[in-house]
Parts: sequence; C-alpha cells; structure tokens
Amino acid sequence: MTLISMLQAALLGFIEGLTEFLPVSSTGHLLLVGHFLKFDSPNKTFEVLVQFGAILAILSVYFGKVTSLALGMFTDPARRRFVIAVLIAFVPAMILGGLFSKVIKSYLFNPFLVCTSLIAGGLVLLVVDETKFKTTYNDMMEYPLPMALKIGAFQCLAMIPGVSRSGATIVGAMLLGSSKRAAAEFSFFLAMPTMAGAFAKDLLDNYKVLAAKDFGLIFIGFVMAFISGLIVVRGFLDFVSRHGFRPFAYWRIAVGTLGLIGLMVLG
Repeated sequence: MTLISMLQAALLGFIEGLTEFLPVSSTGHLLLVGHFLKFDSPNKTFEVLVQFGAILAILSVYFGKVTSLALGMFTDPARRRFVIAVLIAFVPAMILGGLFSKVIKSYLFNPFLVCTSLIAGGLVLLVVDETKFKTTYNDMMEYPLPMALKIGAFQCLAMIPGVSRSGATIVGAMLLGSSKRAAAEFSFFLAMPTMAGAFAKDLLDNYKVLAAKDFGLIFIGFVMAFISGLIVVRGFLDFVSRHGFRPFAYWRIAVGTLGLIGLMVLG
C-alpha cells in the first residue's frame, strides 16, 4: 500500500460519499475517476465495499428516525407499513443483484458505458425538472405498498453504472405521484437495505481475493465516504426543494462529455 494508492483511495472515498445520495451516480464517478487514476481493485470490490461509509453516514443522520421506526413498528400501524414498504421496495434489487451481480460487473463496469449513461441521465433529469407532475403524496410515510414495489423496480435501473440509484428512485417516485422532497427522503431510507445488501454480497463473494493492503485502502475510502456523506445528507433535501435537479443534470452531462473526450484522447 503506497502513499499514492492511499491518496487515491481517500479521493475515491470522498467522491463516493459526495455522490452516493445525489442523482449523479456514485459508482459511475468511481469507475470513471478510477480509470483515469489507474486505480485497480480486485473484482472492483473497492467501488462496492466503500459504500459502507455512506451507509453509516445516513444512519447517523437518521438515527433518531430509524430508531423510532424500529421501536414503533410493533405498536404503530403507520410506522409498520412504512418499514414494510421500504423492505418491499428493496426486493427487486435484492433478487436481480443476487442473480446478476457478477455479470453486471463483468460487462457493465466500463468507462464508456458510464459516460453515455451520465449524459443520458442528465437529459432525463432536465426533462423531469421541467415537467409538472401531479403530486399525490407529500409524505413518504403515505406511500402505498404497490407504489413502493414500483419504486424498487425503478431502482434496478441503477445496476447500469452511470444511471444513479438515488436518481432512478427519486424520478420513479415522482412519476408515481410523489413530491420531490418525499421522493428524495424515501430514496435515503431505501438506500440503507440496498447498500447494506450490496456490501454483504460483495464481501462474501470476494473476501478471499482481498489482501491486507486492499482492506487498508477500503478502510481509508470508507472513512472519507462517511465524512463527505454526512455533508451531503444534511443538505440535499433542502437543496433539491429550492433548486430542483437542473444543477445535477448539467453536472452529469459535463462529466460524461469530459469523460468521453478523455477516453478518446487518453484511452
């Protein structure tokens, strides 16, 4: 584990936490930046396992609410239904990820696909930001269970690197009648089981190929992801409520375009 690899891991971890909860695709950014930095991890485990830092960041911010839901679900029907809704929304990603995670890593984790997905997703966000959707749900606690399952199906689109898990779930929820703020907050809660499941699956599949230095780099990335994730989670809901998705759309298009140029020039 060299100083350069440690600095690269710290940078990538910071990027992970900064982008995980934004509709810009954290995995896409990690793959793209890692490609140009020539950062390599066995079976791309770093890109998945470092998400644990972001998981802890969102848990720390929502600790009070998560605890209230966990304790209250046994006595409060509304809280119990919300917990069930989150678990139902997690099911599609759990099934598809469990069945096809190795195939996805083998064929879809490439920089060119990331760049094109970033640009396409940016154009979608521009359209979404200009469209006036009918808002039926201003509180995520009111989501019906069938709606939660449909949001979970939208989340599966993010198995294509560059699409964005948070972007897919937020846009999906809005198409189904949710307000922007409620959609973003539900995306936070859905991230907890989804990212925890991906972490556990990837660790179980790849722990035998990881050396001590790999675990060291993952830990560095984890710490940085936790720090930057805290910053984003605390301010994202208010930012989206005020500014919408246009800034993220422009960012995606810019990063995707620069990435394509970089691939043409540098390979």
